[in-house]
Amino acid sequence: MHVEKWDKCLSFIKEHIPEQSFNTWFTPVIPIRLEGQILTIQVPSQFFYEWLEENYVHILHEAVNLVIGPNGKIEYSVIMDNGSEANQPYTVNVGGNSGGFNKTRVNGYDKYKNPHFMQELARDSNLNPNYQFDNYIEGDCNRLARSAGFAVSKKPGITSFNPFMVYGGVGLGKTHLIQAIGNEIKRKHPEKYVFYVSSEKFTNQFIDALKSNSLQEFIAYYRNVDVLMLDDVQFLKDKEKTQEIFFHIFNHLHQSGKQIIMTSDRSPKDLSGLQERLVSRFKWGLTADIQKPDFETRIAIIKKKLQADGILITDQIIEYLAYSVNTNIRELEGVIISMIAHASLTNVEVDLELAKTILKNIVADIDSEVSIDYIQKTVGEFFNISIDDLKAKTRKKEIVIARQVAMHFAKDYTNHSLKSIGYHFGGRDHSTVIYALQSVSDMIDANSKFKYSIEELRKKLKLKNS
Repeated sequence: MHVEKWDKCLSFIKEHIPEQSFNTWFTPVIPIRLEGQILTIQVPSQFFYEWLEENYVHILHEAVNLVIGPNGKIEYSVIMDNGSEANQPYTVNVGGNSGGFNKTRVNGYDKYKNPHFMQELARDSNLNPNYQFDNYIEGDCNRLARSAGFAVSKKPGITSFNPFMVYGGVGLGKTHLIQAIGNEIKRKHPEKYVFYVSSEKFTNQFIDALKSNSLQEFIAYYRNVDVLMLDDVQFLKDKEKTQEIFFHIFNHLHQSGKQIIMTSDRSPKDLSGLQERLVSRFKWGLTADIQKPDFETRIAIIKKKLQADGILITDQIIEYLAYSVNTNIRELEGVIISMIAHASLTNVEVDLELAKTILKNIVADIDSEVSIDYIQKTVGEFFNISIDDLKAKTRKKEIVIARQVAMHFAKDYTNHSLKSIGYHFGGRDHSTVIYALQSVSDMIDANSKFKYSIEELRKKLKLKNS
């Protein structure tokens, strides 16, 4: 009878509150008994009980009035520990009041006046809806991380990828990936509560909880999350108390089969300033790195971004951008956005000169109008030789000449040292570069056909005239 009555209450409640809220706060509730007009329900924690009384007392009152009658009441059975196989969980009965409630005070703190951070946490999952798998470009640089992340999104907490840690340098797409996982989980498993938070914000919330004497509520909230995503875990460095609280939350979630996803700027073994027992837990599941995007991936990223914005530019400009900005995705997207905005505001055509201007103004460490990679590609295409051959150890005459020409342009039109140029051509030393420069100079003086080829290459590269 009590199950039937509670099911009717749930049907009424579900029609009057958001689905996410219903799944989070009412699905875990278990009806225990019905004695007269008092329905006893079991909730998983003291905080859970307080949250229902604070936020849903009126809807509960309406449901109970409708199903049980105007004198119906709710009593809570609150689980105080999880018990074991031999012993039932320890619970305590709390007399609720579905027609209004009396506030109680614990340690002088008004428990029903939830601190600001609890109100903030309860709002949503903190996910950016623009971060999806569909617009996360896959390449050799991120294939493992993306594939594993997609597997996690299908079966959160069930796969062996728990915890799942993604690490890599700044601007390589770590946050995009884990938020794409979160958004996919919400789509496939709407009953699960997904929560994304940066390590910095987590730390600030913890400090707020200490100041407001609401640490138990803070812990209880995070323990009720189904999927926790903690971004930039390296920022927990040297924050001993924050690490301590995260350690206990981590253990509880993992033991409960909840999914934990994290990002870091380095692999777990290279994290310093973190407790050893915490780092060891990071290694329990799967750790996947994201590297700098290769040329093909950068091309795909540019085209995807331009397609989304309805912008058409030539393949020459796309390749130039891809070769010139090889640091990270964030910087590459910034250049694209700036270029499109500049063209729109000034009503000018997006051409190679505009791309060069934008690069000079935005990319602080760009060496020149073109990168060595771009020079290698252009010279290679001119001589019909692959970039891999330009960097290889082969001594075939046609390849050696092309390599020397590429070194010649790299010396004239970039700020790279001779040693750096040699490094970009298969790790050759500076003496090889010096020899190449002299050889090209000699061939220009001795061979008019070769000199003409050099001039054509200059035009093709759109570099300054000789």
